[in-house]
Amino acid sequence: MSELVDRLRSGSPWTVHTERDLTYFRVDDTAVVVVACDSDGGLGPKPHDTVHVEGEVLGRFAARVPLLECVAAGAAPLVVVDTLSVERDPTGTSIIDGVLAEAAAAGVPPDGVTGSTEDNVPTVATGVGVTVIGRSTLDRLRVGTARPPFQVVLFGRPMSAPADLFGPDHPEIMTVPKLAAALAVDGVVEVLPIGSSGVATEFAAMARTAGGRPEFGDDWPCERDQSGGPSTAALLAVAPDRLAPVLAELPALGCPSWHLGRVV
Repeated sequence: MSELVDRLRSGSPWTVHTERDLTYFRVDDTAVVVVACDSDGGLGPKPHDTVHVEGEVLGRFAARVPLLECVAAGAAPLVVVDTLSVERDPTGTSIIDGVLAEAAAAGVPPDGVTGSTEDNVPTVATGVGVTVIGRSTLDRLRVGTARPPFQVVLFGRPMSAPADLFGPDHPEIMTVPKLAAALAVDGVVEVLPIGSSGVATEFAAMARTAGGRPEFGDDWPCERDQSGGPSTAALLAVAPDRLAPVLAELPALGCPSWHLGRVV
């Protein structure tokens, strides 16, 4: 049981709790609502965007990040909300196509996707926000469930634009189905998607949540401060006696993996 679950169980229903940038509240004895969100600005097809990205690609990555966070927390996504600071046509439509594609990959039907566009004020740069609402139960929440000692494995290759060139279907980056499959591997206790703060920072955050101390290994496939960009990779907390079997099983899920160290 995690400290988050203790707080949710002991508090009153509908009391809001936060952990690792996600919001949680219990609605009855066991059911929990999980809320994740992310935003993007200056990336898109508009003339004043800093990084030029096709609308559909932007929509896929913008939705993928909070969907990954929701699934990693142990929740099933129910609703995806896109708030777009662009006109409906043509920019908004292309972004929404990407959002719908990622929602479908996460098991959310089109009726579960809603949002809004800016059709009153002309825009010259792109802004996107996506919120995901998911449901779980106290016994299915995964955040903070790992307890020292455990091994830490990097799943997927961390990448971030503009230094790295990649699309949503790059074979070495994480997707929602790949993450869900990793969570189901025997010995994987917890998963933490890697964001812009970098691999080592997320490693230390996982150790801190677990009440342990990070011990970095020497053989990393990237710089320790490498950003994960739109959650292109994740850290897996692995039971000590399951490291070898987990590393043997992960390649079949479609992402490379590396042993980074442990938490003690």
